[in-house]
Amino acid sequence: MNNLRILVADDHEIVRRGLISLLQSHPGWEVCAEATDGRMAVDKVEELKPDVAILDIGMPILNGLEATRQILRDNPRVKILILTIMDAERLVQAARDAGARGYILKSDAARVLVGAVQALEYDNTFFTARVAEMFLAGYLENVHDAKGKKMVVPAFGPREREVLRLVAEGESTNEVASLLGMRPRTADTHRTNIMRKLKIHSVVGLMLYAFRNGIARVPTRAIDGGRRGQAV
Repeated sequence: MNNLRILVADDHEIVRRGLISLLQSHPGWEVCAEATDGRMAVDKVEELKPDVAILDIGMPILNGLEATRQILRDNPRVKILILTIMDAERLVQAARDAGARGYILKSDAARVLVGAVQALEYDNTFFTARVAEMFLAGYLENVHDAKGKKMVVPAFGPREREVLRLVAEGESTNEVASLLGMRPRTADTHRTNIMRKLKIHSVVGLMLYAFRNGIARVPTRAIDGGRRGQAV
């Protein structure tokens, strides 16, 4: 079995070295490259084609979100984990919209980094408990606000419903296409049509809609009181 090949990008050398040390201690994992800014990360991914890229959100030259977009545009199979010191909801949403499969806080990295990379290795998504709580809180708030209101649910075709479920469960456009046996462009068209029908403009919005309407499962483990991250 081939090693899992990982790129680590962070402009702080001490942080980068600490992450590399954690990752290299795991059997079967190889840190194949490191980068100190977003542009270097994009170039290294293009050159070396790692399986996972761990990107600091606040890198110079090109930030982690823009680097994510550029990496996935040309290398859609790379799974990206965003690393940050902030858990602001707008940043989480931006990371998901850019295509990142995971989002962890630097303060949690020593405890959850290995679990996060394992989740991505097995095609899951991963968010620290605080971030998972944000998704659940948004879902519950929407449910509360909707009580007593008549909701008009648009009509979805069978394919659109399948695409919505998979997107809400964290699958990328290319993964949705592979799972449903369609072209990536077709999957993207379905997602665009769904967002237009719902008047929703973000992946997080689609997630909340799918949770609220029983199309996808709510990540209830986010409220177990623990401080571990959640694969969702």
